Amino acid sequence: MNAPEVVRLRPLSVVAEGDDVLIGDPETGTFVTVPAIGGLVVAALRRGDSVEAAAAEAEAAAGEPVDVTAFVAVLTDLGFVDDGTGEPREAPATAPIQGRRWVAGVGPRLVRPFFGRVAWTCYAALAVFCTAVLATVPALFPEPTRDAFPLGDTGLNAVLLVPLSMSTMALHECGHWLAARAAGLRARFGVDRRMMLLVFETDLTQLWSVPRRARYGPLLGGMALDVVLLALLLAGRLLIHTGAWSAADPVDAVLAVGVYLKLAGLLWQCMVFLRTDLYAVLVNLLGCHDLWRVKTLRLREAFGALTADQAAELAGASTADRRAAGWFRWLWLAGFAGVLTWFAVFVLPVLATVLSWAATRMAPGPLTGGFWYALLCATALLGPYALAAALAVRDRVRRG
Repeated sequence: MNAPEVVRLRPLSVVAEGDDVLIGDPETGTFVTVPAIGGLVVAALRRGDSVEAAAAEAEAAAGEPVDVTAFVAVLTDLGFVDDGTGEPREAPATAPIQGRRWVAGVGPRLVRPFFGRVAWTCYAALAVFCTAVLATVPALFPEPTRDAFPLGDTGLNAVLLVPLSMSTMALHECGHWLAARAAGLRARFGVDRRMMLLVFETDLTQLWSVPRRARYGPLLGGMALDVVLLALLLAGRLLIHTGAWSAADPVDAVLAVGVYLKLAGLLWQCMVFLRTDLYAVLVNLLGCHDLWRVKTLRLREAFGALTADQAAELAGASTADRRAAGWFRWLWLAGFAGVLTWFAVFVLPVLATVLSWAATRMAPGPLTGGFWYALLCATALLGPYALAAALAVRDRVRRG
């Protein structure tokens, strides 16, 4: 008599998602949704039950035979079965430029107080404060052609603006990472693009291993840190504006640069049609699995450009994705106007100012020092946009 077949699974997470179950390997970042009976089978196999015992338990629960052998084959194809080699599995890249390691570093107990109920109440209060100050004191609302140039040298301002903006983006991503650590999860960092802009990205794929209600903290952690910093910067400027703080003009200028960068970043995150933080919150709130892809399919459907394979893919999408994509596709189309408005308000004035300055300095020709200085400064400012364009071209080439 053959011994019962026992399948050893990797350390998988099993999370209820409505009528289905989300199972996955947090180490590789691979997650799939299966019927609830699949979760029962995984639980049985994790206990060490044989395939036959798991099949019998599944049949008793479903009231009909369940092909557990075929299900195990699917688990094997997904890499969920322990191959016994003990070799670590590498998570697939989610951004064009990305680290391979999941970063832990900070202990959950250390950062958990910063993402509890009291902390989130404080963050909400600070957000209200920022909104009130910007709405009632128009003089503190950023003016890019003024606030992005605190120094007398336009070229030096252009050069310094790049590391400053990168630093604010890095702090935002640290907020995501710290909130993930508070939830006992790890993250990894990368660089991606959103349309014509270069962005830093925190891979929070491991969020799928925890219940839906526990995902909001890490998703909003970056904006929480942004709000804290913006509130501090605005408070400083407000004290100077009201005369309560007799700070030197350079101090106010530095605070103004920070307000400009932080507010631009926060408003960018509000663009849910660009896979920003609030887009991830929306997906989690609606229980979607692949809204971005289904949105594309629904758009092709609306314009009569859906192929047979794509129609089959759309039919197999989750009900939540198909329902949300019905209106999200139009929001995505309308979002182009929002992006252009944001770009025109926060980015274009700075680019226009620097390029105009550079053209004037370069006019005498390449035999002058001013020519090369202006070229260097303009190149430094335009570098991130050039990298974003290069990533876009690479993506297009890879797609064929």
